[in-house]
Amino acid sequence: MNFLRGVMGGPSAGPQPSGAETIQKLCDRVASSTLLDDRRDAVRALKSLSKKYRLEVGIQAMEHLIHVLQTDRSDSEIIGYALDTLYNVISNDLEEEEQEENLPKQVDNLGSQFTEIFIKQQENVTLLLTLVEEFDFHVRWPGVKLLTSLLKQQGPQVQQIILVSPMGVSRLMDLLADSREVIRNDGVLLLQQLTKSNAAIQKIVAFENAFERLLDIITEEGNSDGGIVVEDCLLLLQNLLKNNNSNQNFFKEGSYIQRMKPWFEVGDDNCGWSAQKVTNLHLMLQLVRVLVSPTNPPGATSSCQKAMFHCGLLQQLCTILMATGVPADILTETINTVSEVIRGCQMNQDYFASVNAPSNPPRPAIVVLLMSMVNERQPFVLRCAVLYCFQCFLYKNQKGQGEIVSTLLPSTIDGSSVSAGQLLCGGLFSTDSLSNWCAAVALAHALQENATLKEQLLRVQLATSIGNPPVSLLQQCTNILSQGSKVQTRVGLLMLLCTWLSNCSIAVTHFLHNPANVPFLTGQIAENLGEEEQLVQGLCALLLGISIYYNDNSLENYRKEKLKQLIEKRIGRENFIEKLGFISKHELYSRAAQKPQPSFSSPDHMMFDHEFTKLVKELEGVISKAIYKSSEEDKKEEEVKKTLEQHDNIVTHYKKVIREQDQELEELKQRINTLTSQNEQLQATVTQQVSQIQQHKDQYNLLKVQLGKDTQHHNSHSDTFQMNGIQVEEVSKLKEELEEWKNKHELLQVQLREKDSMIEKLKSSQLEMGTTEQSSQTSKSGGLEHNSELQKELEMLRSQIQLQSAEISKLQMENQKLQVMNTAADPVSGGSGATAVNSSELEGRLQQEIRELKSEVKALSEEKESLKQHLDSSSSTVAILQDEKSKLQQEVAESKKEQDDLLVLLADQDQKLSALKIKLKDLGVPVEDEDDIESGDQADEDEDGDEEEQD
Repeated sequence: MNFLRGVMGGPSAGPQPSGAETIQKLCDRVASSTLLDDRRDAVRALKSLSKKYRLEVGIQAMEHLIHVLQTDRSDSEIIGYALDTLYNVISNDLEEEEQEENLPKQVDNLGSQFTEIFIKQQENVTLLLTLVEEFDFHVRWPGVKLLTSLLKQQGPQVQQIILVSPMGVSRLMDLLADSREVIRNDGVLLLQQLTKSNAAIQKIVAFENAFERLLDIITEEGNSDGGIVVEDCLLLLQNLLKNNNSNQNFFKEGSYIQRMKPWFEVGDDNCGWSAQKVTNLHLMLQLVRVLVSPTNPPGATSSCQKAMFHCGLLQQLCTILMATGVPADILTETINTVSEVIRGCQMNQDYFASVNAPSNPPRPAIVVLLMSMVNERQPFVLRCAVLYCFQCFLYKNQKGQGEIVSTLLPSTIDGSSVSAGQLLCGGLFSTDSLSNWCAAVALAHALQENATLKEQLLRVQLATSIGNPPVSLLQQCTNILSQGSKVQTRVGLLMLLCTWLSNCSIAVTHFLHNPANVPFLTGQIAENLGEEEQLVQGLCALLLGISIYYNDNSLENYRKEKLKQLIEKRIGRENFIEKLGFISKHELYSRAAQKPQPSFSSPDHMMFDHEFTKLVKELEGVISKAIYKSSEEDKKEEEVKKTLEQHDNIVTHYKKVIREQDQELEELKQRINTLTSQNEQLQATVTQQVSQIQQHKDQYNLLKVQLGKDTQHHNSHSDTFQMNGIQVEEVSKLKEELEEWKNKHELLQVQLREKDSMIEKLKSSQLEMGTTEQSSQTSKSGGLEHNSELQKELEMLRSQIQLQSAEISKLQMENQKLQVMNTAADPVSGGSGATAVNSSELEGRLQQEIRELKSEVKALSEEKESLKQHLDSSSSTVAILQDEKSKLQQEVAESKKEQDDLLVLLADQDQKLSALKIKLKDLGVPVEDEDDIESGDQADEDEDGDEEEQD
């Protein structure tokens, strides 16, 4: 500590050491001290000197400080001092104290050089990433600041080291979840530097749930009313989304666009906005534009535009657009944002056309915006934004183009209110050159790639002055051109005329019909004028070239060949081509060709429109070739054009058919979806009803069972009550009849067994049938006899069963009569005690005998059923035997027929053999008879037998 007192300026004798010597001593102390406290104090002293002696500390102490980070990680205090010292050395941010003392500023690249030394060993950055993971505030916060400074100085190199480091980006993402706002906010700044111009890191950060966390922070901070933290989060979101199609798609698919809607909720009173709120809203609008930028892939832009409409974001932006008290720069940026949200999206364009301003009477928002565009008192940037909005509204929107042009046509002009067409015509012919240019470009966009509207616009008539006849809009434009107005006005009108006449032969004919137009154009092109007029000359050459290229030769004096000859005589082909090239060589042309949004530093630079640059690029080469072509080549080209037009018409027709079929397919798909949904609903209801029916069935079965039990219980009570009066004689009669039934039952069973045995015999005899015809015939006759006997016995059994059933029914009737008599008889009362006891015993016995009789009757009925089943089975076996009998008879008949055929064949063969033998004998050939052959064979066999016996 005494050493530190001397270093820090305590009272000591002798000359004071210089700053470099002190830093050297401190570095030695850091390197050589064994005690942690000494090293900590030395690093603290280096930290205090690092701002004033930045160069010396950086050169002498950096290596020692890195060593401290590696070895003393257990002590958070010394690690914090070391990180702070390194931050002071590497960072280029000068403290206010240094600026007040007017110290000489360090060279700008000093921090970059120290950063390069630090990251030369990649392990240093990896070590720093590990330290940033520490939760200790004194380690984590200076680590975040140091890493941010490294990224500012050597961004791409540090990004690459972090990218290849295991879980490097993921470690830094944890900073956004830190509960300490200082670390969280500095973590946002760190990620800003980390994600600059590195698509790979941007994707990793996005997929580490950065969008969710950043949007949560913005919501917690109060959206647009938040502080600078909201601004930092918005800048980081821009880094992640700008020119990164993958992240944009992830942002859309994650439904994060819907979370942007609350950002743009403004109240009725919009006065007194703070500068921070204006900045935040500006960045929020820019973030929306990043998602729908014209430079994005068309599919991604279109999906984001649709999402913004469905979630209500476009409606919210239109509310800001029509609100009062909104600052001018926010209003301008909102107009630009709405422009790109509706650009090329028919659904959004239709919605924007329906938006009305809150005025009395209500006016369409387009009309209100056009009023601002043609008003020269409005700010220049606001007028440019309105023009861009109008261009985006008409981009690929034939319906909107038709609505704008229709407000100019004589049949649809409404004098009660100002229309868009009237505002455009007013701006086109006003004294303000900027209004002329904006109105001309806006009207040109209403005609873009729409030949039908170009023809309709030829019908527009304008009243120039009282008493004079009206002139066409085309004629009025050429009149203003010839009057020698400002360059900006003439450029705007020439762009309008070039757009109007291109790809429209009827408009070219109308233009050439005025005899003053061609001489004016040739005169402008032929003159040698200054640099400012060269642009006008180039546009005049383009207009004349369009008049040649799209000429249908309907006017005899202005046929293609004559116009070419005129150019050759008065201008010269080379001179014409040179003047035509003035357009594309102009600096303002190159600027306008870069992006659709009109952005000009001053009104004087407002010369070219982006869509017009495309037209020039398309027509410049074509016109140059057309000037040098002969009449024969023109004829061939016209033929080719006609064939191409026919082909285009066919293609257009088929496109229309395909479009209609697509619509029908979509309708059918919708119907299928509705039917499937209805089917699913019906199936669900059916299953529900089936389950309900099953429940009802179960309930019914339960009730049925309960009801059966109740009826059985009731019947048992009634039976006991009825049987109390039955006499003993009647019971004995019932017993005798029961015995008779038992005997009959036994006889039936014996007969049934006999029948079963006979059936078995028949089956066994049937299996033994059939080796010879005689055996088969005997078996058949036996089977027939048995079958006849079985049928007789079955008839007898059936008659006996019918008699038994009749007798059972009689007994049941008698039983019912006895029960009725018992109920009718009055019970005998007033007997002695002994008679009462005897009657009760008798009643008990009777009830027991009745139960036994019931059980015997039940058993007899069951046996009766079994006998019926046996009879049915025996009848089925008889039927089977009859079928087999018929089959056997057919087989016997077939075998007889075959034997007869064989006998016939044998007889024929014998006759043929005898005839052949006779022929052979006649021919003198010795022939043996069959009898001789058989006797010879027999003799041979006898000789063989004798030889065997001798052996």
